[in-house]
Amino acid sequence: MANTSHALMPRDLAFTATAAQSKNINALSFWGRVYAAMMLARTRQAEVEITRYLAGTGGKFTDEAEREIERRFLSNQSHW
Repeated sequence: MANTSHALMPRDLAFTATAAQSKNINALSFWGRVYAAMMLARTRQAEVEITRYLAGTGGKFTDEAEREIERRFLSNQSHW
């Protein structure tokens, strides 16, 4: 079983846009901006939930923790 000495910090899990993408946000249509905002909100929510889960399981990112995170976030359940 592999594990790390500490949990990943939220900034390590964050979706980061490139400079080119952030410059083009104004070029998006209204619905494109709405979609981008929804995706960003969902990403932040997932990061908070992952951080909370890891903190509750001792803060170690083990194989078991990785499988549980994948089960929670890659399932077909709708979270909206």
